[in-house]
Amino acid sequence: MAFLAAALDRVKPSATIAVSQKARELKAKGRDVIGLGAGEPDFDTPDNVKEAAIDAIRRGETKYTPVAGIPQLREAISQKFKRENGLNYKPEQTIVGTGGKQVLFNAFMATLNPGDEVIIPAPYWVSYPEMVAICGGTSVFVEAGISTGFKLTAEALQNAITEKTKWFLFNSPSNPSGAAYTHDELKALTDVLMRHPQVWVMTDDMYEHLVYGDFTFATPAQVEPALYDRTLTINGVSKAYAMTGWRIGYAGGPLELIKAMDMIQGQQTSGACSIAQWAAVEALNGPQDFVQKNKAIFQGRRDLVVGMLNQAGGIECPSPEGAFYVYPSCKGLIGKKTPGGKVIETDQDFVTELLEAEGVAVVHGSAFGLGPNFRISYATSEALLEEACSRIQRFCGSLD
Repeated sequence: MAFLAAALDRVKPSATIAVSQKARELKAKGRDVIGLGAGEPDFDTPDNVKEAAIDAIRRGETKYTPVAGIPQLREAISQKFKRENGLNYKPEQTIVGTGGKQVLFNAFMATLNPGDEVIIPAPYWVSYPEMVAICGGTSVFVEAGISTGFKLTAEALQNAITEKTKWFLFNSPSNPSGAAYTHDELKALTDVLMRHPQVWVMTDDMYEHLVYGDFTFATPAQVEPALYDRTLTINGVSKAYAMTGWRIGYAGGPLELIKAMDMIQGQQTSGACSIAQWAAVEALNGPQDFVQKNKAIFQGRRDLVVGMLNQAGGIECPSPEGAFYVYPSCKGLIGKKTPGGKVIETDQDFVTELLEAEGVAVVHGSAFGLGPNFRISYATSEALLEEACSRIQRFCGSLD
């Protein structure tokens, strides 16, 4: 329509939301569908967090909040960064948003000018390039494929940097691959960034607490303290604390950048929900045993899914270090035919036919910038995961 903004021409709808919606529609029609598209823990929010929210309501904490967050939450965020990441962000260097997505968006809105480039390793979360596009920047995609464990190499980062590069956007553990960078792997990247003082670092640490085995999480400004003054460290309570619907994300960074983001948010949404902020205070300050318990459950699910998918003909599924996703390759199935005669030419064909034939909803890898792959979220019960993987095995076996 003629009256809509030209910026909409640069933006695509979210593929992950579209898959979840398609699964819901099929279920409503009576189809037996297992939806593995949503990036959302199936656990309930911890009781102590819910009680903190109820207490806040009873105390009358129901008014507008400061744009950047209530002082108690900004203090809790400051202490969290110090305690868990060795980063000294004063409370005034933090900001609270309506989900991590708003924090990312406001950072881009506050900094990007036409022609500015943002380096994004592929595969990437579907919203990253769309945010960059809306804010007038240019995404520069750098492939981090299965041969490197879906991790960006120092050489590839170096080759992508130009005089127009403003941000390097980093996500570990990764959505969609689950790949997480060791301290040494991250140091190789920060060494490159140290040679390019014009490049700022935006790090999305949303899956920080969901790493498995003896893996130790690290974040860029922690690995290379000299990057502190040009790093925005973003996190939130959605994934580790099963608080997706509470919509609380946060960041720590240079004061001037935080003030700019605060100004934008003040004209956009103002402060995040007061009740959700008090719940987040308890999440960060309260007992953390919930996180460890659920992490062990996620690890068991990961091992189940990886094992079963690698038994499916034509699929290769690396075992990721973190998050709650796997990102298998379906390269071995490209060119094969379904029993109905449909040729699987792309990963999108694969996921479409899988949904139609077996009622398993996953997201095609090309939506995340790297295929032929597909993303499975294992944030659901082992029984459903086992059934879904059995169906995937059966579907792969049916291809000629």
